[in-house]
Amino acid sequence: MANFNKVLLMGNLTRDPQLSYLPSQTPVVDLGIAVNRKWTSKDGESKEETMFIDCRAFSRLAENINKYMKKGRPIFIEGRLVYDTWTAQDGTKRSKHRVQIDNCQFLGGAPGTASAGADSQSGPAQENQAGHDNNAPGKQGGDDIPF
Repeated sequence: MANFNKVLLMGNLTRDPQLSYLPSQTPVVDLGIAVNRKWTSKDGESKEETMFIDCRAFSRLAENINKYMKKGRPIFIEGRLVYDTWTAQDGTKRSKHRVQIDNCQFLGGAPGTASAGADSQSGPAQENQAGHDNNAPGKQGGDDIPF
């Protein structure tokens, strides 16, 4: 039987990213995003719900998220669900799901610019976990022709 674990999320950061380092000196960043859903009920009433999701990234991707993203900024995340378990200080077993970020795209304009449309970007346009710029000139599918 085939398995598939893929998560696509677009939302706003709920707090500034928190950068730390593993004992191997690999950068790791933890962040939270809020994803809103709006719909109309059968009664015609407008409804809205917000999901708060914890996310984590590693290596160069973690450093770039920490450098360019701040609380309130929009982000598009591609990743996978991971299940974390630990023992709390009081001895109880704890667990939660988290999204491990494989790719992300920073949305909105650079801080302090007049217009921040969904198509404008700040920082690296798009990066994958390996830290490669997916929109670099010379890459397949790129619209820019270097002259």
